[in-house]
Amino acid sequence: MSTKTPTEADILRPIQNVSKGYLALFALCALALGAFLVGWAYQLQQGLIVTGLGDWGSGGGVTWGMYIGAFIWWVGIAHGGIILSAAVRLLGMERYMPVARMAELMTIAGLSAAGFYILVHMGRPDRMVTSVLGHYHITVNNSPLVWDVTVITAYFVLTATYLALTIRYDVVRLRDQLPDRFNPIYKVLTLGYSEEEDEVVERMVWWLALAVIIMAPLLLHGGVIPWLFALLPSMPAWEGGIQGPTFLSIALMSAISGITLAAYGFRRAYDWDHIITDDIFRGLLLWLGFFCMLFLWFQLQFAVNGLFKAPIARAEATQAKVGSPIYRVAIGMIGLSLAYIFATIIRPALFSKKRALIVSVAVLAATFTEKLLFVVEGFLHPVFTLYEATPGEYFPSAIEWMSLAGTIGLVVLVFLTVSKVVPIVELHAIEHLRGGHGHSHEHEHEPVEESTKKPEVEA
Repeated sequence: MSTKTPTEADILRPIQNVSKGYLALFALCALALGAFLVGWAYQLQQGLIVTGLGDWGSGGGVTWGMYIGAFIWWVGIAHGGIILSAAVRLLGMERYMPVARMAELMTIAGLSAAGFYILVHMGRPDRMVTSVLGHYHITVNNSPLVWDVTVITAYFVLTATYLALTIRYDVVRLRDQLPDRFNPIYKVLTLGYSEEEDEVVERMVWWLALAVIIMAPLLLHGGVIPWLFALLPSMPAWEGGIQGPTFLSIALMSAISGITLAAYGFRRAYDWDHIITDDIFRGLLLWLGFFCMLFLWFQLQFAVNGLFKAPIARAEATQAKVGSPIYRVAIGMIGLSLAYIFATIIRPALFSKKRALIVSVAVLAATFTEKLLFVVEGFLHPVFTLYEATPGEYFPSAIEWMSLAGTIGLVVLVFLTVSKVVPIVELHAIEHLRGGHGHSHEHEHEPVEESTKKPEVEA
């Protein structure tokens, strides 16, 4: 573990430096997003038929495919990210403070990608106004889709407020070292600021974190999102109370994996070994293993209840999903990831950051695959047999694959852009790592004596 003392200059490095690697990654992500926007423009012109998602029934296709599968995946990453950040603040998990803001940005970026998918899948964006917002007082009482839109919007506002409150502290204290070209943004972020508000803001952030923890299992990825599927009685593959816990476990698995990728990228790009320490990666990997174990247990419950003396329609839907080679590969990837994580507990020498990175990528790919199959198999095996003579099939179109690449590019662009405007690591995290003094302003810029420079690591 590095014994170098973190400084304000460390967290300002991304703002003050633009490398060739940064520009290349920015261009690549912008190209991916631009390609998807071109594909979406073509879809708007020709209709959803260009994806095949408008053909269900006698054509044997599905009306929800990768668009909705990716939507669930991004919402899960977003919700899991803010849950992790809230846990850091609410439960005093200071060990993960250096990645707390990354988790919050993951939520903002993930919700942006998920909300974008709603617009794309509606076929015509104007329907958001004419069908949803224009008749909101009616639709909110009857439509699970509108519940979904409502909760995502509320969560976006909650997270943006949460993030803005924590950024004010940093911008005020680092203003002299921040670039003047972003001065209008800094003025907005610190509008009306006074030092007396710090204690109030700390309490506000604590209550917001508490609200996040309470809302997650009740309304967010443990509630409204799975209800959107479970309340459709004609789709036996989506039935059952196990959907809520399963969705929540996937959200946390995906979010931890995404944060691990972001943390690894920033650590490597800006020499943050002494800020984003190996200990953080070890901790994230252990939490990932815990939620992988829960996910596999929930999948076992799904399989047992769907295969052992289940109603015929549900048994057929379960057999189709469990028998899919793609599903088995996804479950196998998560199983192997869990086995590796368990092995690092028994033999810590097996741990490495690159292996943690590989595990994170594998888990993200597996959770995306599982959610895509969840959506598709649910549609291909309805409880009625009106179209039994035409077996259903589905494979994502080129535009749908472009949408996945484009939204990944969008999320990365959010991180790349924000990292050039405000610190991606909180000033409080730096103060904590060097034995800082929290919110005590009279001491925060004083030199730290040698006796206080020992690194602080929590179990």
